Amino acid sequence: MCVSSETLLQLQGVNKRFGGHVVLNDVSFSLAPGEIVGLVGPNGSGKTTTINVISGLYRADSGSIAFDGKPVHKVPMHKLAQLGINRTFQVPKTFRDMTVRENIEVAAHFGHAAGAVDINAILHDIELDEQADKLAGSLTVNQQKLLDLGRALATGPKLLLVDEIGAGLNPAELGGIAELLRKLSQRGIALIVVEHLMAFLGSITQRVIVLGAGRMLFEGSLDAASQHPEVVAAFFGGQA
Repeated sequence: MCVSSETLLQLQGVNKRFGGHVVLNDVSFSLAPGEIVGLVGPNGSGKTTTINVISGLYRADSGSIAFDGKPVHKVPMHKLAQLGINRTFQVPKTFRDMTVRENIEVAAHFGHAAGAVDINAILHDIELDEQADKLAGSLTVNQQKLLDLGRALATGPKLLLVDEIGAGLNPAELGGIAELLRKLSQRGIALIVVEHLMAFLGSITQRVIVLGAGRMLFEGSLDAASQHPEVVAAFFGGQA
């Protein structure tokens, strides 16, 4: 993993409510270029909301988000994609009636990176070379997720937010995605990976942030997280 000491992303005191329900409570962490961090926690802990706020899908109620040294917490989602922040979704949102290649071309154009992006190289990275001219709707679940990732890559991101890409995949498919994420990290792309599969996370990073009820419970290694009393209580309702 290629990690720089420079800070690419900085969240400071981020809060988010939906009505009277606190979803994020004083969330603060940073990320360096080329770093992979896992974002974990029980269902409803605020993981997806965190990446929704970072990606601009939601706006934080308070706190700040800086990217590449500039405040971005009020920047709309499409502008953030052009600045270098993009994401995948747990349920891929591909254009099912367009080909695989067309999906990636549209994303490259949207991200204003069309001239700088090698579509064939992305197809090779996501191992969909042979499916390039097939309709996206004909792909398997794993291929849909890879295409979703490929579309994000087509915008030329510095930061990728990956939302439960491992859900529903078999061990071989998980291994292939883990290898791809490590490759992207080595190219200097930072990744925040929301995931429930700890073995999968352990194959790509040792640093995790654990959320519980919207609050940061722990930040550090996977091994240490498994022994932390608050983390154990959040996942299992008991104590270490």
